[in-house]
Amino acid sequence: MNNPNVVPAVALHAHARRLVIYTVYDRRGGVDDYVVHALEALRPHSEHIVAVVNGSLTPVARARLERVADVILERENTGFDIEAQRYALRHLGRSIEEFDELVLTNDTWFGPVRPFAPVFDRMASRALHFWGMTDHAPEQHNPVAGKNVPYHFQSFWIAVRREMFTSERWARYWDELPEIGSYADAVKNHEIVFTSAFRESGYTGDVAFASDEYGSVNASLLAPLALMQDGCPLLKKRPFFHSPPFLDRHAVVGRWLLDAAADAGYPIEMALANLARNVPPKVLNADAGLMDIVNVDHPPYDPAAPLRIVVIAHIFYAEMTGELIERANTLPLAYDLIVTTPDADRARDIEQRLAALPGERGAVSVRVVDSNDGRDQSAFLIGCRDVLLSDDYDIVVKLHSKKTPQDGYNVGTHFRQQQFLNLLNDAEHSSRVIALFQREAGLGLVFPPMIHIGYPTLGRAWWANKPGFAVLAEELGIRVPLDDVSPLAPYGSMFIARPAALRILVQHPWQYADFGGAEAYQDGGLAHILERMPAYAAGELGYHARTIVTPDYAAVSHTALDYKLDEMSATVPGYVDEKIDRLRALGYVGAGSARDFLRMYMRVNHMGVVHRLRRMMDPGRRPGRWIHNVANRLLKGREGESAE
Repeated sequence: MNNPNVVPAVALHAHARRLVIYTVYDRRGGVDDYVVHALEALRPHSEHIVAVVNGSLTPVARARLERVADVILERENTGFDIEAQRYALRHLGRSIEEFDELVLTNDTWFGPVRPFAPVFDRMASRALHFWGMTDHAPEQHNPVAGKNVPYHFQSFWIAVRREMFTSERWARYWDELPEIGSYADAVKNHEIVFTSAFRESGYTGDVAFASDEYGSVNASLLAPLALMQDGCPLLKKRPFFHSPPFLDRHAVVGRWLLDAAADAGYPIEMALANLARNVPPKVLNADAGLMDIVNVDHPPYDPAAPLRIVVIAHIFYAEMTGELIERANTLPLAYDLIVTTPDADRARDIEQRLAALPGERGAVSVRVVDSNDGRDQSAFLIGCRDVLLSDDYDIVVKLHSKKTPQDGYNVGTHFRQQQFLNLLNDAEHSSRVIALFQREAGLGLVFPPMIHIGYPTLGRAWWANKPGFAVLAEELGIRVPLDDVSPLAPYGSMFIARPAALRILVQHPWQYADFGGAEAYQDGGLAHILERMPAYAAGELGYHARTIVTPDYAAVSHTALDYKLDEMSATVPGYVDEKIDRLRALGYVGAGSARDFLRMYMRVNHMGVVHRLRRMMDPGRRPGRWIHNVANRLLKGREGESAE
């Protein structure tokens, strides 16, 4: 469109002045390392940096941000980055006319994973009014916008030249922009309309990396590795928290993204620290590929960078002492040993057994705990609290004499072996596991993946623990989002960790009475809740977790999972993410009774009818009670759980 009111676009001159408006949001009021790193990297290319903070900053965080930003604006956390940008533009007023280019960006990316300079230079040489880093191709039935989505530049990075941001059209756009109250509002009212609004007004725009060149509707999400390989300096955070089945469908492998970023010199520990605090751990474990099959490709422990290790073993079954010490003896250096046990008779038996066992150990002590309520959980958090808070050790290995006799010999034996073999299989394996902590300063803990052979954990490993977990997490100040279906957790309660990563759990003043008696050792009880909590507690402090397996066990586990998923998928068509959506829409299958099938049918095909039935009669009036009850049963997603 030829508009006589539009000043023709020109290339930027060599001494052009660039203004960056960067939006920051952290629900804890902090400023993460990756933000500081990004702004430091933008500084050589920017005359002026304005950081707009949605919410408030702690004094420490503000001091960190002041090092890398010229101006810090704090505002109420409303309207996402769009309202923050409007706020900054109004605050700056006509002073933006001092600059030749304005960059509107935010903290939704890690970078630079490739140098900024080549992209800035390439785009500066072009006669444009505005440009984006990446774009989004036209799309039908977008799940957020709820309609067909037109072509548009993605709003996480839009650069605008003086000829456009000093225009009347620019001022009118921001004045007329509806108030942003939700993410859907941000998409519908800004992101998908900004590009067309200015192009149709006669302004010229383009992107540095076009999605159609990668055969993708959204390259920043679906082809991020290719973008990096072609020099894109930004790696979006979304591939590390988006739905794992959706990313699986599009073959987006987060582990390869992190490897590529690390190979390019980006300090990925900063990214993992941010993700650990803000992404449900099981989602992060899947998206970022944080399971390690520990093998010969993993470097062994380096004695030149020694770690201090303590093994804390809760032994109820004294006859298992030898097996536990045999595992501990695979560690690549001498370790201190603390054994906890419920009574003096067991303690004497254990001491005698220890005296006869080989191995290079440091200090050894056997502690009789005041109560067996809470079992290994209370023995660890209460009986060894002084050790874990002492800063005397870099690594703690938590073991216990696990028999699980209630599940039968074969299942119980497999569960124990799944724990021992994957944690401390042999000297080579244990050396490589401990070396993980030497290489990754942000690694908080490692443990075997979720047990699924012999147990019906798939799809339900929260069991009855999630409500109590949520309450306790809030009490402890753990704000890491909870996983939906199953938590990422050391089932079996054995792991290797940095004591610093467990500090939130350890410093709490637990009492044995908190755990209840023997009857309280069940799902929903404190011990079972705490079993599921270490990865979330570590994540709150910025430590990530990894699951670890041996090659032999990986082969067994993967084969079983492959077959089970294949069988469970047989009756539902489509990709795995489509199968999951369909099954979720159906709700709880229950026993497959006629009532269950009726409920599933109504949920999928006639949910509006169900809601109308409930509105037909006041549930408090006796004549309408039966309709209310029928409708409520139809809405239930699980037995005893209303969908309201």
